Order: sequence, then structure tokens, then C-alpha cells
Amino acid sequence: MDIAIIDYGMGNLRSVFQAVSHVAEGREVVVTSDPAVVAKAGRVVFPGQGAMPDCMAELEARGLREAVVEAARKKPFLGICIGLQMLFSHSEEGDVPGLDIFPGQVRRFPAEKMALPDGARLKVPHMGWNQVWQQRDHKSPHPLWQGIADGARFYFVHSYYVRPTDAALERGRCDYGLPFTAAAGRENLFAVQFHPEKSARDGLRLLQNFIVWKP
Repeated sequence: MDIAIIDYGMGNLRSVFQAVSHVAEGREVVVTSDPAVVAKAGRVVFPGQGAMPDCMAELEARGLREAVVEAARKKPFLGICIGLQMLFSHSEEGDVPGLDIFPGQVRRFPAEKMALPDGARLKVPHMGWNQVWQQRDHKSPHPLWQGIADGARFYFVHSYYVRPTDAALERGRCDYGLPFTAAAGRENLFAVQFHPEKSARDGLRLLQNFIVWKP
């Protein structure tokens, strides 16, 4: 098994499967809710949409929590949207614990910050295309940014954002009323708040980079 896309019942996975399959270059891609299949996969994609409490509950109910944690320990692992947020310690949404793989919090966009310099109000959820600035204070750009211009636009849909405890986890930043972490990563883990499967050429390039990534 080459690539497993984890299905815990939250969100339409069709677009993720189609995008990953498009760049998979003949590799086997499956959507699965079977922990044994996740364990056998060489790479894991952990997407999701919806509310954090529901996502965590479904992950537990389907017996997938340990499979996700184990995959995050040793396999090339890509989190998408809620799949980023669930990696963190705790979320304000429903006051629920996450998987605590990345230390930090998931916060709601604060109403008092949701304004442009001219006073125009910003809507929550943050929905649509926005620029992502790659964090280049590391020794070298992250391999998943290869071939993607700094400041490229990606597609977002979210009301909450992650705040890592360790600043070194941040591998991409966006601005929506306030600067927030758009990508986080370390070792074999990389996760993004945006939807690469809905982000045209640059989104596909990021997925392609993940397919060949050798952390």
C-alpha cells in the first residue's frame, strides 16, 4: 500500500483522492477507515472538514486514533485543514483535546481583529484564496515548498487557526486580520490549514512534492 487517505467520516474526500491520484504517478492510493490499512501504508494523508469535537469523536469511535498517532511517528504524513488542527494539543472549539502531536492551541479568529486597515470588516470563516509566506528562517526551505513561489495563493475555509507553542514548527504563514500559521512541520510531519486539493497548480505541486518526499 503506497498512500492511505484516512476516512473518519468527516468531509467529502473525493476531491482529495482525485488530486492525490492525479499526482501519484502510478502509486496505489486508497481512502480507508481501516486502521490495519493505515498501518501498512507507506504514506498517510489526514484530511478533514467540520467541527473539531465531531472530528475527534469520530476518530475515536472508528478506532483510528492510535493508527493516526503511530503513522505520525514514522511515516511521511500530510495533514490538511482539520487534519492540521487535530495534531495540536487543544482546541477552543468545543474545549476539546487534540492528538497532542504538535504542542500548541487551536484558537478562533478574534472578532476585534477581523478588520482591514480601512475599517472594513473581515468575515469568519476565512474563506477563499490567500497568500502563504514560506518560513525561511530554517536552514533551508521545506521540501514540500519546492517549485512553489513564496507568497503563492492557496484556498482556505476555516474559522479557527493553530498557534504552535514552538515557533520552529511554523513552516508557512498567512494573514487574515492577524498573522497565523498556515503550515506546520517537523521531521516526517507536514500539515497545512489550506486545501491543496482545491488550490490549482500550486496545490497539486505540494501534493506531488509530498508523494516523493523522503524525510
